[in-house]
Amino acid sequence: MSSPRTAPGPSKAAPSKSAGGRRGEKPAIGRQGEKAAPVKASKASKGPKGPKAPKSTLPKAQPPKPPSNRAERTAERRQAIIEAALDEFISRGFTATRIDDVARRAGVAKGTIYLHFKDKESMFEELIRTALVPLIGRLHAPPPIGGTVRDAVEAFARTFIQEVAATRRGDIVRLIVAEGPRFPSIADFYYREVVSRGLAGMRALIELAVSRGEIQQKNLARFPQILVAPAIIAVIWQSLFSRHAPLDAIEMFRVHLDLIFGERRTT
Repeated sequence: MSSPRTAPGPSKAAPSKSAGGRRGEKPAIGRQGEKAAPVKASKASKGPKGPKAPKSTLPKAQPPKPPSNRAERTAERRQAIIEAALDEFISRGFTATRIDDVARRAGVAKGTIYLHFKDKESMFEELIRTALVPLIGRLHAPPPIGGTVRDAVEAFARTFIQEVAATRRGDIVRLIVAEGPRFPSIADFYYREVVSRGLAGMRALIELAVSRGEIQQKNLARFPQILVAPAIIAVIWQSLFSRHAPLDAIEMFRVHLDLIFGERRTT
């Protein structure tokens, strides 16, 4: 009697088709709630973290220099030319001064001077404009509150004597006195920029003093030159006679103001 045949065991399951199913089909989306298969880390992320990349040691780009640096150099060069021109005018006089001499003293090329001034006359005008016009402008400021007109005039006179008569600015005035008759255009410029403004300022102060009762002579406003006459005397005296008879110009001006305003009351 033959032994019964053994029932065949379960056959091996045929290999399932790829998850992608048939070729060309998209993979099926997993059931809801199932976690997505983890994405393999890229090669760059494998392994232990390396040290951080060092920060760039390149110097930061410097911002462009402001254009004022060039303007400052230009202004300095212009000022050097003006100062050299003043030296030449004082030592040689206006007539004998040459552009070449100014350029040599300023340490610049002759052509550089013409970038700033068209001729030596315009250089001289610039001397007047920068050295004297700002000082005259102070005359147009009203007296401080509580101050008298005499105080304002005396303060201006002190400033004029200290900053003009006793300095090289006074040489500019003396040059105009000496050279003006031969160069009327220079005298005209000085009158327009300095003298006319100074007289207008003095006339306004005189009229204010008359209205306040500080000055009794009303006609003084017609001749403001009288009020500033000692300042001009101080400029001329300083260059011609100071070595023979030094002049206390400030004290002289105080006496002059006593004649106009009356003597100060002492307490």
